[in-house]
Amino acid sequence: MESDPSARSNKSWLKFILLGIVLVGAYFLNVEIQTRLGEKALAAVPIEKHSLDQAFNKARAENKLVIADLSAIWCPTCRSLDKNLFSNPIVKEAIDQNYVFARIEYESPEGEAFQQVYNVRSFPTLLILAPSGTKIKELPITTDPDEFLAEI
Repeated sequence: MESDPSARSNKSWLKFILLGIVLVGAYFLNVEIQTRLGEKALAAVPIEKHSLDQAFNKARAENKLVIADLSAIWCPTCRSLDKNLFSNPIVKEAIDQNYVFARIEYESPEGEAFQQVYNVRSFPTLLILAPSGTKIKELPITTDPDEFLAEI
């Protein structure tokens, strides 16, 4: 008995479509999991977080610089910064004493504007900014508190 070539072709396409559905579903599930983990890590950061405009206003009033953190809530590297760097008490103290911390979400209108103004192409990105908005320095990405403190 010969099999129908069109039936085999249809089965191949059906398998391909089902595989695509499974892969897309797995992708969105992963994004959801990463987002929830990111929200949890961000909530544990003890540093007061501001929008960029709020940070500039506060920095002017307190004669401080701004540390601007461009991050994506679902980004594992960004989450590592939150858990291992920004949650460190010594890092928190150094930032609180000398800087105003701005957290900018990559996928927000503020994030899009930040990327254009400062020519940022990736995340996480950490910048030290003057209260006027002038870029002073881009910080290397590290989760080591001592390395970070040496840079700021």
